[in-house]
Amino acid sequence: MRGIDSPEEKGAGDPLEERCLERETVFLGRLLDVRRDRVRLPDGNEATREYIHHPGAVVVIPVLPDGRLIVERQFRYPLGRAFIELPAGKIDPGEDILDCARRELREETGVEASDWLYLGVMHPCIGYSDERIEIFLARGLSEVGHARDEEEFLEPPMARRLPRFFTGCGISAPERRCSATSNVENECHPKSSNCLQKNLIAASRSATSK
Repeated sequence: MRGIDSPEEKGAGDPLEERCLERETVFLGRLLDVRRDRVRLPDGNEATREYIHHPGAVVVIPVLPDGRLIVERQFRYPLGRAFIELPAGKIDPGEDILDCARRELREETGVEASDWLYLGVMHPCIGYSDERIEIFLARGLSEVGHARDEEEFLEPPMARRLPRFFTGCGISAPERRCSATSNVENECHPKSSNCLQKNLIAASRSATSK
């Protein structure tokens, strides 16, 4: 079984590619889609790969004029405690990533932004999931009132100072701004850790210099 969301398509042409021979859905829930694939290894042998298929998510870094970030406190059941987090959420089917970022920022913090900057994408769980997280910087913030989901409980958003290592580095990178109607892309390769780091540092320096 091959398709646009199949791991074997994403590595096509790579000498380390593992090709899918057969796919089984082990569990399909409201969020989690657990799959088990039989794959062909580069040496011709076969193996089994179990992983979670994920629709992707966005995370927003909302920056105030003085450089502080808008963050929130939310209880996370799997770990049994609350965490200080940036606004984030799952991408709905067919939803543009910028539209998702705008929606999550408004829903969770009650804030809208006039200036959006796409920083890149990260893959946080590459050993067991195909999840990707698209990262945006949001500036020009104004409060409009939250619109949280019924099952979502958050403490009122708070402002926190940027970490010093973001504001004390001289690395710079070109910015890629986006409009409400654009599909956002980034030319950096996702496996390049310096790409996201440079964009985030550059955006942080720009925000704190205003």
